[in-house]
Amino acid sequence: MDKKHYKVETWGCQMNVHESEKIAGIAQSLGYVPTDDEKEADLIILNTCCVREHAEAKVYGRLGRLKSLKRKNPDLIIGIGGCMTQQKDEAQHIAKRYPYVDFIFGTHNLHKLSEMIANAKGAGSTIVDIQEDGYGKIVEGLPVERDDRVKAWVSIMQGCNNFCTYCIVPYVRGRERSRSREEIIKEVRGLAVQGYKEVTLLGQNVNSYGKDLEKPVDFSALLRELNEVEGIERLRFTTSHPKDLSEDLIFAVKDCEKVCEHIHLPFQAGSTEILRRMNRKYTKEQYLALAGRIKKEIPGVSITTDIMVGFPGETEDDFEDTLDVVRKVRFDAAFTFLYSPRRGTPAAKMKDQVPYGIKHPRFLRLLDLTQKISAEENAKMKGKTVELLVEGVSKNDPARLTGRTRTNKLVHFTGDANLIGKLINVKVTEPRNWSLYGEIVRN
Repeated sequence: MDKKHYKVETWGCQMNVHESEKIAGIAQSLGYVPTDDEKEADLIILNTCCVREHAEAKVYGRLGRLKSLKRKNPDLIIGIGGCMTQQKDEAQHIAKRYPYVDFIFGTHNLHKLSEMIANAKGAGSTIVDIQEDGYGKIVEGLPVERDDRVKAWVSIMQGCNNFCTYCIVPYVRGRERSRSREEIIKEVRGLAVQGYKEVTLLGQNVNSYGKDLEKPVDFSALLRELNEVEGIERLRFTTSHPKDLSEDLIFAVKDCEKVCEHIHLPFQAGSTEILRRMNRKYTKEQYLALAGRIKKEIPGVSITTDIMVGFPGETEDDFEDTLDVVRKVRFDAAFTFLYSPRRGTPAAKMKDQVPYGIKHPRFLRLLDLTQKISAEENAKMKGKTVELLVEGVSKNDPARLTGRTRTNKLVHFTGDANLIGKLINVKVTEPRNWSLYGEIVRN
C-alpha cells in the first residue's frame, strides 16, 4: 500500500513554528509521511498568522492556488488553522469563499486535529471547529515531530493578558494559561535523553509564567530548576515584556550557567505618549533604565528588540524618541515593522492613522540606524574567541557549518559534519552586518 504524504506550511512566530511540529506529529501518528512536493501530498495544512496584514494576504493567495491542485487531485485533504482562523467570522468567511477547504480549526483545539483529518472526506462540507470562548487548560501529550535535532522549542504557556491596542493575539489565543512546572521539566528532561542540547522556552510573555497556576510559580524559579537538567547545555526564552521583567529574572540569567546571555525585549516605540496609546504600561525612561540594569548586571549580554513605526498619532518628535532609544541601548539586532491596522483591535479604530508616505521614510531611517549599530557591534567581535553550539550546515554556503554564540550571534565556519550538536570554540575572523565568519580554535 502506498504511503500517504503530508505537507505543513507555516506563517508567523516561533509559537506557530512549534505548533506546526505538533501538527506534523499528529499527521505522522495517522500514518502520513512528510513531503516538500505539494503535488505528491495527500494532506496539506496551512498554519496561519494574523499579526500582520502581509501574512494574511499570503495565506489567501496560497488558498487560491490550492484550488487547481484540488481539482487535479480530488482526494487531497486541505486544512487551515492558526491565529488567522480564530478571528471573528474568519472561519465562516474562508469556508464560504474557499469551499474546497476540508476543515478549519483554531488555536485552542489542536488536540482535535486527528479526528478532523479522519472525518474530512466523509463530511460533505467544510468542517469548522473553532473554540471561541472558555479557552480551558492546555492539552498535554500531543505528538511532536521536531524540525531540528540539536535545538528544541518548549511552550511554557499560551495566550496573553496585556491587550496592547495594536495586537490581535489576546483575541485569537485567549488569556494566559501556564503549563505545570512538572510537565515542562518532564518535557525538557525527555529532550535531554533524546540528545537535544538547547531548549528555547516559548510564551507570548514568559515573564507572566506561573501566575495563573493553583500554586503560583515564578518564571525565574522555573529557569533555575531547568538549569539543573543534565544533558541540556543551553537555555533560552522568548518573549519578555518590559513591564514585568523582574530583578530576580535578571539575576537568574546572570547566575544560571546554562541560561544564555541574550534577552529579546521589544520596546515597540520610544515615545512615552505613543507607549501609553499602545497600552504598553511603561515609559521611555523606564525602558532605558531596565535595559541599563540588564547590561550592568549581565556581562556581555545581547539585547534584541521589536520596533513599530507609524502607530496612530506618531509625530516626528515621537519618532525621534524611538531613534533615541536605539542609539542609547545599541541593540544587537532589531526587528522593525510598519504599523498595519488589525481588524478587531482598538488601534484600528483610532482616527489619526499615519499615512504610508510619512511612515515609510521613517521606517527606512530606522532601518539604516539599526543596521549601522548591528554592524558596529559585530565589528567588535573580530579576533574574539566564542563558544558555539554547532547547529548544522550553513543555508547560504553548503561548504560551511553554522552555529550560534550564547548571545545568539550566527557564526559560519569550515568544519566536519560530526561537529553538529557539539559545543566548540571559534575565533571570529570576519564580522559582517548579519553574521560572523570564523575558524575553529584547535586545542
